[in-house]
Amino acid sequence: MLHSTSPSPPQPAAIIGAGIAGIATAVRLAVQGHRVTVFEAQESFGGKMHQLELPGGYRFDGGPSLFTLPHLVDELFRLAGRNPQDYFRYQRLDPITQYFFADGTRLTAWADEERFAREVEEKLQVPAAEVLRFLRRSGRAYEATAGTFLQKSLHKARTYLSPEVLKALAALPQLGLTSTMHQRHAAAFQDPRLVQLFDRFATYNGSDPYQAPATLSLIPHLEHGLGAYYPEGGIYAIARSLVRLAQELGVQFRYQEPVLEILTAGGRVAGVRTARGEHPAAVVVSNMDVVPTYRRLLPRQPAPERTLRQPRSSSALIFYWGIARRFPELGVHNIFFSQDYRREFEAIFRDKTIADDPTVYVNITSGHTPTDAPPGHENWFVMVNVPHNQGQNWPELVQRTRTAVLRRVSQALGTDVAGVIRAEQVWDPPGIEARTSSFGGALYGSSSNNPLAAFLRHPNFSDQVPGLYFCGGSVHPGGGIPLCLLSARIVSDLIKN
Repeated sequence: MLHSTSPSPPQPAAIIGAGIAGIATAVRLAVQGHRVTVFEAQESFGGKMHQLELPGGYRFDGGPSLFTLPHLVDELFRLAGRNPQDYFRYQRLDPITQYFFADGTRLTAWADEERFAREVEEKLQVPAAEVLRFLRRSGRAYEATAGTFLQKSLHKARTYLSPEVLKALAALPQLGLTSTMHQRHAAAFQDPRLVQLFDRFATYNGSDPYQAPATLSLIPHLEHGLGAYYPEGGIYAIARSLVRLAQELGVQFRYQEPVLEILTAGGRVAGVRTARGEHPAAVVVSNMDVVPTYRRLLPRQPAPERTLRQPRSSSALIFYWGIARRFPELGVHNIFFSQDYRREFEAIFRDKTIADDPTVYVNITSGHTPTDAPPGHENWFVMVNVPHNQGQNWPELVQRTRTAVLRRVSQALGTDVAGVIRAEQVWDPPGIEARTSSFGGALYGSSSNNPLAAFLRHPNFSDQVPGLYFCGGSVHPGGGIPLCLLSARIVSDLIKN
């Protein structure tokens, strides 16, 4: 007798959290044939990648503001057989960033590496050849290591049998595992302003350049070698377009339905429980910070205490300001550097406070998306790097830092910025923690302030509970839009294989 065969029914998958990594994982699992449900505690998607509007017609991207490696977004649409441009468009930024140093020097980071090097030579008297040499070394380090350290699980033996590992091992002597980012930059450049400029890239994963390994000096390549981009409609358009794709693929989003427990049965994952009942699932992916995932959702499972105790990354204090004039000297990304950078990081990571003179980042999207502010106005996303929440007196710190920010920016621009603020909202570490479940409001989970930090991050899977996986900024490979998207790729590959 002949027996007909039919494909096995799609396995149900539950994703906890509709942050960018959770959304990307939902798309990938739906493409693989899973029936995917995303459970989100907030009223909408995005996690840190949300948007907000203030009275007077000002719109802001709430969290991430820098967009690199856009092909990682395009890849999701192509996996689903879609044309990315039907959903999502972006343009390469040129210039990338406007820098304002404490001594009054201004410098433009152009997209073209050679033009940027000439700008540095003109403004800082550092030979262009030295700048290009550093940038190309950064690029070689990235190309040698990204395939291993960013795109694969570091916690699976088969990773170390791949050809990419040989490239990474060959590059190890040049990666600077025994020195810090600051030492690498100080050895490359004599001008302290240029050292400060490259040191700031440690903040891209919430770390301290005076402690983080020189390996992270490859980060500038993301901007200066591969480019920084602006999505049409702002950063929130990334999440919005991917949610649209996910819904077309059959993914269900259940908002204002936080997961209360990850269920297990027979030693493996069995689903999730919310206030509305139990939801069976053969696969569960947590896009929640790994610390509250264990503490709240897996109370009966042994927690990886060494991993959960790793030092936290920095957080952010953000002022959203509606500004009643335009500043043509400002671009999308603007940095107003402090006088004493070392003191700034000592305050964050040693003293758990905010320096009296912090570096200020200002993101303005209304120049590219005019509807983000009324005519003749601008929307300023103003951010300072700060420690994660450990019970500090945040109302006092917010007020003191607001005064310092206005002093620094007003001095650089020769204008009383406080006098043109027409709308304001503040997001501090306790608020970040409350909205996103990021432990302590730390933006990137653990910091990268030691050479082994990449290996000490939580893996993308549970070795105790088969069927349980992890994505997002608190696990491998780290925080930020590109790494969160890569975590989704790693998780989907683990599930598929």
